[in-house]
Amino acid sequence: MRAFVFPGQGSQKVGMGVDLAAASAVAREVFEEVDDALGQKLSAIMAEGPEETLTLTENAQPAIMANAIAVLRVLEQEGGLSLADKADFVAGHSLGEYTALCAAGAFSLADTARLLKLRGQSMQAAVPVGVGAMAALLGADIDKASALAEAAAEGQVCTVANDNDPSQVVISGHREAIERAIAMVKDHGIKRGVLLPVSAPFHCPLMQPAADAMAEALDRTPPGALAVPLFANVTAAMVTDPADVKRLLVEQVTGRVRWRESAIAMRDAGVDRFVELGGKVLGPMITRSAGGDVGVTSVVGMADIEALAKEL
Repeated sequence: MRAFVFPGQGSQKVGMGVDLAAASAVAREVFEEVDDALGQKLSAIMAEGPEETLTLTENAQPAIMANAIAVLRVLEQEGGLSLADKADFVAGHSLGEYTALCAAGAFSLADTARLLKLRGQSMQAAVPVGVGAMAALLGADIDKASALAEAAAEGQVCTVANDNDPSQVVISGHREAIERAIAMVKDHGIKRGVLLPVSAPFHCPLMQPAADAMAEALDRTPPGALAVPLFANVTAAMVTDPADVKRLLVEQVTGRVRWRESAIAMRDAGVDRFVELGGKVLGPMITRSAGGDVGVTSVVGMADIEALAKEL
C-alpha cells in the first residue's frame, strides 16, 4: 500500500518550483492559479525571494502547498495517472494537511491557497512578535520532551507542538518558558535544544485566536468528499468524513502534530511505500519512526517525477 505525504513549514526555499515551472506548463498553471486566488505574485516571491518575505508564515504556507501540488499535477498529467488510483492514504505535516486534502479533492486549489494565507495571517496575529517561541529538541523522545516542557512551564505555556520522530520533538509556548526549557535540556537527558526561526508559537494553546479564525473560514469553505482517506495530525488516525476533517483542522491549530504516531499508524494499516511530494524533510522522519523496512521516495523535480511515473 502507498501513502502520499506533504511537507510543512520550514521546507520553503527561494527558487522553489522554478525548474518545474520552466519544464512544465502544468506547473506554471498551478502557480498562476495560486497567484490569482491570492491576488499577489506569490510565484515571484517563491522564485526570487527575498528570503525573509518567503519565510513570512502567510507566504510560506501557500508557497509550500503550491509547490507540492505543482509536483502532483505534473505527475498526474505527464504520467497519465491519478492520485486516487495510486494512493491508499494521504497525510501532511501541519500546513501539509491542507495540501493533502487538496490532493485528495476535498478543497480546490484556489480555496486551499486562500485558507492557508488566512491560516498564516491568523497564526501570526494570534501572538505579538517576541512573546512566543518554538524550539527543536534533538535527541529527545516524546516522554523526555513532555517532562521537560512541564518542568519549564512555571505557569506559562510550554507544550509539545510536533512529535516528529523518535529523536526530534518540537516544543512551543511563551518565549521565557521555551528559553528555560533550552537551558534545562541536559538535566532531562536531551542532547540539545535549538530555538527555531519562526515568527509565532505554532501548535500550542496560545494559537486559540487563530483556531477561532480558521473555524469561521472553514464554515464558509468546508471540505468536500475525499477521494483518498487522510491520516490526521491531531489523532494520528484515518479520517474520511468531511465534518470530522473540518473539526480536526480547527483542533490542529492549537493541537500537537502527531507525525511519528501517524507514520507508525500508516505502516500498521499496511503502507509499505511513502511518497513525499514537494520536499525531502518527511522521508527521514518516517524512516526513523516506522522503521527501515518501509520505502520512502522524495519527489521534487522533473527527473524525480519521471522516475516515479515509470514506477507507478
